[in-house]
Amino acid sequence: MDLNAVNMFVSVVQAGSLSAAADRLGVPLPTLSRRVRELERQLKVQLLERSVRGTRLTDAGTRLYEHASRGVEALAEGEQAVISDQAQLKGRLRLSLPPAFEPWWELLAAFQRRYPDIRVHAYTTERRVDLVEDGIDVALRVGTITHETMVARQVLSYRHVLVASPLLVERLGMPDTPEALYRFPCATWSTGATSGIWRLGGQVLEPKALLTTNDYAHLRSRALAGEAVTELPPFLAAKAIGEGRLVKLLPEHPMPEQQINLLYPSHRHPSAIVRAYLDFCQKHITQLMDT
Repeated sequence: MDLNAVNMFVSVVQAGSLSAAADRLGVPLPTLSRRVRELERQLKVQLLERSVRGTRLTDAGTRLYEHASRGVEALAEGEQAVISDQAQLKGRLRLSLPPAFEPWWELLAAFQRRYPDIRVHAYTTERRVDLVEDGIDVALRVGTITHETMVARQVLSYRHVLVASPLLVERLGMPDTPEALYRFPCATWSTGATSGIWRLGGQVLEPKALLTTNDYAHLRSRALAGEAVTELPPFLAAKAIGEGRLVKLLPEHPMPEQQINLLYPSHRHPSAIVRAYLDFCQKHITQLMDT
């Protein structure tokens, strides 16, 4: 079996089309198409069903891909181990991060100080990217993971905090129940037209929001200005709370627990660079989130 043709076949499956795979591999489309057809003739089976929308695996193609993808990636890792010093990792790491995740900026800087020859591309978006289609090595996700084709490594859990400026509390009083928040101007996080809700202990509150946004940095600025009560991830509120510019509200009514997971495709064996990144995050994230 031609291993180069097998590698091309695996690339077509992962890229979703012949043209996308040709771009990734840097080979002419006719050459890639011919090599895959030759592989099918050699095996005497059809591996891919081709259409204007791309390619789809046949049953035989699925069986070959399950085995070949592991072999191709193992060979690539073996080649990398031979040609490079694994103590001095080199290459590119492509990441997906949510906006306003400030501790991760510090963590990435620390990671690159530890591994100065790793070039990082960090793509910041609220959109849930397709890791394979968008060429992402590891994605950071907040919340429950349900994607069966992804491997999720949980690195942290935390709860948002409800905060306000001392001046706003002095003017309107310290709320002692969730219902007391109805007398406060509020700003909430939301991705849609709804105003957002707060789950405080066992109670669900829909505050009258003067502002809704999907930008926590904006919410923090409005709270610091004394204009609204809002919820923040603890790492965005910790410094201002420590300096007395924000105060926590209703700590006896905690907000729901959030999970931080790092995701990578389940069909990939993580490279040495990806493993180094996952391990570094696991080791260092807790201390960064507490700062």
